[in-house]
This record gives sequence, C-alpha cells and structure tokens, in this order.
Amino acid sequence: MKRLEDESKPNHERWLLTYSDMITLLLIFFIVMYTISTINATKFTQIASSLSRTFTGTNYVIGQYTGKSVVPGNLENKSNLGKVQQQLNAFIKENNLQGMVTSYIDERGLVISLQDTLLFDLGSADVHPDEKDVLIKIGSMLKDLPNHIRVEGFTDNLPIHNSKFDSNWELSVIRATNVVKILVNEVGIEPQRISAVGYGEYRPVVPNDSEEHRRLNRRVDIVIMNTEYNKWEPKSQ
Repeated sequence: MKRLEDESKPNHERWLLTYSDMITLLLIFFIVMYTISTINATKFTQIASSLSRTFTGTNYVIGQYTGKSVVPGNLENKSNLGKVQQQLNAFIKENNLQGMVTSYIDERGLVISLQDTLLFDLGSADVHPDEKDVLIKIGSMLKDLPNHIRVEGFTDNLPIHNSKFDSNWELSVIRATNVVKILVNEVGIEPQRISAVGYGEYRPVVPNDSEEHRRLNRRVDIVIMNTEYNKWEPKSQ
C-alpha cells in the first residue's frame, strides 16, 4: 500500500531532465558556432570546391564571380568610356553634328550611332569622301582604349535588289565593313580589336512606319564594348 502511495506522488525533480537537455543543446550549439568561426581558408576552399564539383562539375576559386563586376578595374573602364563620351559630345557640338551623330552608354558599353545620310548615299555602301574626316576624328578618340570595338550596320525595311546587293543584310554588312577599313587603315586601330556585323532591317530602333522612322533605322553603330566582354571574344594566335 505504501508503494502505491509513493508512485502516486508527483516527481518535483523532473525539471532537472529538461534543464540538462537544454544545457546539452546549448553546449552543442556553441561548439558548432566556435567551429564555424575558426574555419580556415584551406578548409573552406576544400568544402566549396567539393560542393561546386557536385552541383556544377567545376571547381570553385576564392574570389571567382561570374556576375557583373564591381571591382575597381571595371569602374575605371566605365569612367574611361564616360570621358570619351564627353569628348565626343563636345566634338558633335563643335561641328554641328547634332541629330547625325549620337552617343549613349548601355550594358554593352559606349554606343556611337551615325545616321546613314552622314556617311552614305541611299542604297550605297561607299563612305562619302567629304565625311571621312568625321569618322577618322571619332576613331582617333577610340584608338588608345583597350576595349574591343564592334561596328554594326542597320537598314530600314525597304527591299533592295541591285547589281551590288541582293538584300539589306548584304548592304548593312558592307557598310559596317567599310567603316572598319577606315578605322583600321586610316586611324590605326588594331584589327584584332575590331569587327563588323550586319543586322539588315531586323534590329530597328523604331517601327518602319514612316520616312522619318526609316531614316532613324538606317545607321551604323560603333560599339566600344565594356572590357568585361573581352573574355568572350575569340583569342588571336
């Protein structure tokens, strides 16, 4: 009977079990935190490399980052392009080229857009001899930059078919190529840094629904690429 009475009494020391469990968990938590805080770079690299191989098949390198760069070199590149744009805008104003030559900076770099009427006759890819000096002076501002340069030709959507060109694509490519020739042969830009691209009528800036809009779409863009794009360019041997 006494035994039954003892078992029915509440155990006032059960809190000790909960307390000891909590102390144990806290101890484990602080041990883990201490371990993380003292991990060295070698261990971190080994762990990161192992995880990287597992998920992507490539090794992780400390400091490696494939997103947009915020390192000083990239900031310096943007600063240099900004200076060139200021110099170019002053040249445009001095020579009353507003509306014929414009510039802007986008994610690719500095874009210098030249209306086709400045350089070419309608349907022709030959650069006007009188306007070649404008192109040479613009090119001289770009000569000492380390950036790759892409010259892009564009047309409107009016079909062309004559003895020289079967399509707007061909016209845009030859126009871009002729601009490249002047920048290389008469300005001295290294040919390894420059390329020509023709988009024809397929990259309009505005709809081809009026003569004014078609005029805006007929252009040659000189794109000074951000240096971060250099790694994507084919390497010369």
